[in-house]
Amino acid sequence: MSVEENMALARRFMEARVKGDVDALEEMLPPDFVSHTKLLPEEVQGRQGVIWAAAQVAGAISNASVVVEDQVAQGDKVVTRFIVHSAHDRGEIMGLAPSGRQMTNRVILIHRISESKIAEEWGIGTIGSNLKGQLLEQERIERERVEEELRVARRIQHASLPEEVPTLEGWQISPTTNQQERWEVTSTTSIPSRGVS
Repeated sequence: MSVEENMALARRFMEARVKGDVDALEEMLPPDFVSHTKLLPEEVQGRQGVIWAAAQVAGAISNASVVVEDQVAQGDKVVTRFIVHSAHDRGEIMGLAPSGRQMTNRVILIHRISESKIAEEWGIGTIGSNLKGQLLEQERIERERVEEELRVARRIQHASLPEEVPTLEGWQISPTTNQQERWEVTSTTSIPSRGVS
C-alpha cells in the first residue's frame, strides 16, 4: 500500500472506533493485532479488547466526531494527532454515569500497517484522565451532600434534646464507672417481685 493509502486506512480505523462500528473494526484488524495501549482500564489487550472498548465507549456517547489535526506517514507507520468531540449522555464509562457533558478527547496514535490491515498500535489520549477527573468531582459532590445531610440531622437531633436532664420521681441518673461516657438509669423505688408458680 502507498503512504496515502496507509493514512486513509488509519483515518477509517479511527472513525470506525469512535462510532463503534464493530464490523469495520473486525475487517481492519488482523487476528494477531497488537495493541500497546488501553482505552479503558478493564480492556484486555489485543484485537477483541480494542473492539470491546470501542463498542463500550460508542454505547455511552453520542454525536461523536473526529477532527484530524496532523497526520504523517513513512514506510509502514502512520502517526495521527486528532480530537474526538462527543456528548457523554447514553451510558456509563469507567464507573461514571452519563452526565450530558460535552467531552473532548485529544489523542495521538501510531499505527503499523501490514497487508492492508492495522497490525499494531501505540497511543496516548486524554479520555482516561478526563473521566477520572469527572468521577472525582462527582464523588466530591456526593460526599458534600452526605456531610450536609449529617449536619442537618445533628441540628435536628440537638434541637430535640432537652436543655436540662429531667428529674423523674423515683429514678436516679448517674454516670457509670467505665471509661466511656455512659449514663445508667436505675429505679430508686422497689418493684415488687412476682412469684413463679
